[in-house]
Amino acid sequence: MATEQIFLYALIALIGIYIIRKIFLIKSIKHYSAQEASQKIKKERNVVLLDVRTDTERKQGSIKGSHHIPLTSIAASENEMKKFKDAEIICYCRTGNRSLNAAAKLKKLGFNAANLKGGIIRWNAAGLK
Repeated sequence: MATEQIFLYALIALIGIYIIRKIFLIKSIKHYSAQEASQKIKKERNVVLLDVRTDTERKQGSIKGSHHIPLTSIAASENEMKKFKDAEIICYCRTGNRSLNAAAKLKKLGFNAANLKGGIIRWNAAGLK
């Protein structure tokens, strides 16, 4: 077998593994629409919105009352997050991709974490404050 073929098969295998991992990740995390998250926050006391975007993105606007820990700082902020140990943490970013990863990291750390589908873009599009 030629080196090019081996490389191609390895690349296809890696892409397949990535896709399968992403599917399992999506299925293992609870997802809320913007409307569902808004209602949950209004009705329940033990729900926290966590903005996992960068500092620059946060300065451009955020969901009122949300907490901010960038995705890259989640693991390092485990002690800071302990105050939310008994709460459901709904993570959000711009579109919902990074927040899915953040929710997975938090879940691995023992937190009850969920994802805001569509992120702040969908939240704003729904006219929520």
